Amino acid sequence: MAAAPPCAFSPRGCRLFASCGPDGRLRVWDTAGSRLQHEYVPSAHLSAACTCLAWAPAEARQPPGKDGPQRKKRKSEVGEVDKQLDILAIGTAVGSILLYSTVKGELQSKLDGGHDSRVNCVRWHQDSCCLYSCSDDKHIVEWNTQTCKVKCKWKGDNSSVTCLCISPDGKMLLSAGRTIKLWDLETKEVYRHFTGHATSVSSLMFTTVKPMNESKPFDGITGLYFLSGAIHDRLLSVWQIRSDRKEKNAVMSFTVTDEPTFVDLTVSEVKEEPVKLAVVCRDGQLHLFEHILNGYCKKPLTSNCTIQIATPGNDGDSTPKPVPILAAAFCTDKQSLLLVYGNTLQPIIEKVTLNTSESHICLVRDIQKVLSLKTDAALTKVKTPVVNSDTKVLVPGIPGHSTAVKTPASGKEKKKNKRKPGETEESIEERLGALDIDVSKVKTPGGLPQTDSFAVLLVQGLESNDAEILNKVLNTRKENIVKNTVARMPIHAVIPLLHELTKRLQGNPYSASVMVRWLKSVFTVHASYLSTLPDLIPQLGMLYQLMESRVKTLQKLCRLHGRLFILVTQVAASQTVQDVPEVNQTAKLVYEDDSSEEEGSDDEMIADKDSDENWDEDEEKEEQSDEQDMTVEKEVNGDSDLEPENESEEE
Repeated sequence: MAAAPPCAFSPRGCRLFASCGPDGRLRVWDTAGSRLQHEYVPSAHLSAACTCLAWAPAEARQPPGKDGPQRKKRKSEVGEVDKQLDILAIGTAVGSILLYSTVKGELQSKLDGGHDSRVNCVRWHQDSCCLYSCSDDKHIVEWNTQTCKVKCKWKGDNSSVTCLCISPDGKMLLSAGRTIKLWDLETKEVYRHFTGHATSVSSLMFTTVKPMNESKPFDGITGLYFLSGAIHDRLLSVWQIRSDRKEKNAVMSFTVTDEPTFVDLTVSEVKEEPVKLAVVCRDGQLHLFEHILNGYCKKPLTSNCTIQIATPGNDGDSTPKPVPILAAAFCTDKQSLLLVYGNTLQPIIEKVTLNTSESHICLVRDIQKVLSLKTDAALTKVKTPVVNSDTKVLVPGIPGHSTAVKTPASGKEKKKNKRKPGETEESIEERLGALDIDVSKVKTPGGLPQTDSFAVLLVQGLESNDAEILNKVLNTRKENIVKNTVARMPIHAVIPLLHELTKRLQGNPYSASVMVRWLKSVFTVHASYLSTLPDLIPQLGMLYQLMESRVKTLQKLCRLHGRLFILVTQVAASQTVQDVPEVNQTAKLVYEDDSSEEEGSDDEMIADKDSDENWDEDEEKEEQSDEQDMTVEKEVNGDSDLEPENESEEE
């Protein structure tokens, strides 16, 4: 759920109520008549949205600055000045602080150079023109609003500092992120530590101005109670500042139904006086507490009274609908409440006297009827100027279109405009013709500008950092739409678009492939503008490194792709060879020639003769070798003394 819009009641009886809606406009309402008194649109209200508000106290009215010394005022003028209210400090999301004068109805000065991130809280000092602010950059800044310069700056926490509160005597400062610290404003040193909450603290305020135990001398801070609330936390904690450093936990707590968005209380000045607490929760309910602060209380305290607002449920819809309460503040009598409820752009402010003896109160209010009465009352004050018939007045919505404004018509002409029961209503074409609009242009698709074009959506998404709008625009894959959108977008949105594309390039490959098309179009269309930026290199450093790291792996990927391609083609080729069927190679027809047979027979006979002759010779040689072997064996065995006859016979 979106955070609650910043709002604040003015000091001195809550005569004015300031709020900054989601459209970035500052509106100041008169609580007595619920009328809009001032409306201010900061120059960068979309990119630098308002994050916090603080009215200057009565004593810290802005002294004469650039306007020069003021003359001595008359008594009547002094009375008028007392009715007027002081400066309104506005913290923004980009770190600057605006000082808006409700007397002049314009921006008085701007405080720059203190923070480089979102301003979370601004608080005025009671006795001087000093302003304190804290930010997501972990620092606390003390401003001199006369010179619009930083007086002192110090680190307040290891994480973002979300809330500030100044002690009743103006010598101490409470700061909170998740833990709560009490600072000595003279030395800028931590006086006490408190455990704080599990989430970021959203509200801090002192509930007493004097200690309950009056036996000891008062040093300005010891013994005081203060209240703290945090986001996503349904407990409001009460802490006591002690002289010893042992006690760091809350002494008591108040339980509510949802996260507190607006807190107001009556400060207890004496011991017997109970503290009255009004807590507006995110669910639109208001819880009232009344308790005497008397030390430690273990059990969380529940509200004495819960207030809700609902519609009566008439006009065909019998079901009452809840109306959210936006803010509530105690009046000077501490018995009645100022309730702000309804829509943030047009709230209804009502003073209510409540009987807190009832545990639950439901106020029935017909919002539509109240708003219609306010609109009718405002219309009666509108005066129609007397305009010459030759004058041309530009009609909003269609650029370049002008039409003559007719003087107020007589009674007879007014009757002509009313349609009788039997007549037919004029067509849209006839109405456009009466307004002097070319109908042919209106009917063509390009005749009227589209308010939901991609270029407008892209700029809105970049300024508001809306992921839904950016996804809708940047996920398109059509080259023509991408080129036209980049060409139509304003120059100041080019660098934020490049940062957004760089962030999305680090995601999955699918989104990166789409973002590259946008980058190509941006560098093609806006190259001349980008070349004029002196800080272009640091602006595009991350994108360059990202591209360089991806290009380095391209060569290795190409090599791997080539090797894989060779392997895949070889496997595919071997599979195709295996899949080829075997061819039957047996001859179906054999032709034999006669001459070849005769020659073959003669050759065979010759070969046979040769083989027979060779065979005889081989046999003779074998016999001779056998005889020689026999004689050698006989000689070896001693059979050489054979008779000569036998030898001759042998021979």
